[in-house]
Amino acid sequence: MDVDQQQAADKEYLDIILNRIRVCREYRPAFGQGRKISLREFQQLYSSDSFYSWFGLNDPLVYAAHRAAGGITSIYRQIGVGCEELFRRILQDHLGLSEVQAKWSYEVAAPSGRKRRLSLDGRAQLSDIVLESRRTAVGEWLAEASAYLQVAPEVASILKGAVFEVRQGYKSKDSKRQNADMANAATAYSQGYLPVLIVLSTQIDSDIAERYEHAKWLLLQGHLAGSFVRSTYVFVNEVIGYDLVGFFQRNSPALKDAITEILHTLLTADDDSG
Repeated sequence: MDVDQQQAADKEYLDIILNRIRVCREYRPAFGQGRKISLREFQQLYSSDSFYSWFGLNDPLVYAAHRAAGGITSIYRQIGVGCEELFRRILQDHLGLSEVQAKWSYEVAAPSGRKRRLSLDGRAQLSDIVLESRRTAVGEWLAEASAYLQVAPEVASILKGAVFEVRQGYKSKDSKRQNADMANAATAYSQGYLPVLIVLSTQIDSDIAERYEHAKWLLLQGHLAGSFVRSTYVFVNEVIGYDLVGFFQRNSPALKDAITEILHTLLTADDDSG
């Protein structure tokens, strides 16, 4: 990839993440009203409540604190969503996959009898990979990952690819989310896919990591060096064929500027929404 191609790719990839981060500009707390409310509406709401006004909780700084608390959660969420989209685009660009080929979903029957469609964030099926060198790299990684997880040989021999769940970090102890992912792993294996949890940071609770590994998820974390069955960035570089570390390093100033702008908006008591 020459300099012009790299710059064009960087802009396209960076926009995927920045467009998600910019969503956080519009974050407003709801205060139990079922909709976002402005600073003025907040002051009217809390000033009309005798109990809250006695405590001075109608202060604009309370609004700012609520907006900051929820807004920070929104930042993490939008970074995660942006990275999901970025990873799927990298799969397409560097493995020669179509948009449909890079996605994976399946249907389950709900207790009501109606069907629900569940999905993970990406898929790489060996037969879909256009470049022979990449297909070979993915196949060799798949074999090593299966051995690392001690997947039964008779199961490993029929794996036709991998499906991916992408997270910016994973600190939540949300058992509902974990249980859903355990079911996702079982379905993935039943369809011939290795389930892979890609964490872009090193922020994952050790108890959560242990549970996923026991369920035979391959857990990749945001270490900059190591093995392609342990490190997200080594995996993307050596197996997918893209230097994701280089991308983030080159574009870190733009990412920092975007976050700084959002934080300044969230941490002020002013609100230009009226």
